[in-house]
Amino acid sequence: MAEVTAKLIQELREKTSAGMMDCKKALIETNGDIEAAADWLRQKGIVKAASKASRVAASGLVTVVKCNDMGCVVEVNAETDFVAKNDKFQKLVADVASKALELAGDFDATMAAVKDDIAATIATIGENMNLRRIAKVNGEHIYSYIHNALVPGMGQIGVVVAINGGNEHIDEIGPKIAMHIAANKPEFMTIADVNPAAVEREKKVFIESGATAGKPEAVVEKMVAGRINKWYAESVLEEQPFVMDPSKTVKQVISEADGKLAGFAYFVLGEGIEKREDNLADEVAKMLQ
Repeated sequence: MAEVTAKLIQELREKTSAGMMDCKKALIETNGDIEAAADWLRQKGIVKAASKASRVAASGLVTVVKCNDMGCVVEVNAETDFVAKNDKFQKLVADVASKALELAGDFDATMAAVKDDIAATIATIGENMNLRRIAKVNGEHIYSYIHNALVPGMGQIGVVVAINGGNEHIDEIGPKIAMHIAANKPEFMTIADVNPAAVEREKKVFIESGATAGKPEAVVEKMVAGRINKWYAESVLEEQPFVMDPSKTVKQVISEADGKLAGFAYFVLGEGIEKREDNLADEVAKMLQ
């Protein structure tokens, strides 16, 4: 068998844009023949997938999977909304989520396990797609919610929340807490989870806004404390007014069912991704070049 050198791998990578490990595998399979290796990559759909990797994938689906004392929220992206409606893409999302649950939410292990399935789906559908992120929670009771569900269990916002303890009402409260999270998008679970530096930054912003200018020190202290409490009520899940009964906080509602929050996670589809907006005429012109 011909020696598969780093130079050969690099040459095949430059020729096909495929990943280094895929190039190495192709060269091993074809006894170091560059052209045969390139054909092997095309046959496996890897080259087609690699050629699309630079496209922005900001659409797709968010899903939630759970079993026993663990839940995972998973985001798989594609380029367009149309692909989210494709049965093959939905199956890919379901398979990826199932693998994420099996591997206890480990992103790297899940990615390694599903990368070939993703590449094959890219080759079939013709759009770039990727496993963007996974989050998991653990607790005695796991509840979930999908907002704007395209199909059962898959949509634009996915929430998973874990609660420990609880009486006979906990299964009624749990799903409502998941819905609350989707609506209010908290940053932290408890006040103890808030970074003190973030609190100090919030105080500084408030003081520098001029709201306390000219006030006595004692009054300023009360105003700052009030602002921080208001910020907690906006940012901390336990302190937020419960969306279905704003007279109570989330913490109070869960406590009334003898429960305690153990964790939560949520993804908003495409959040934080800069999606390129192409002019249709420009897109057509590019296709004709």
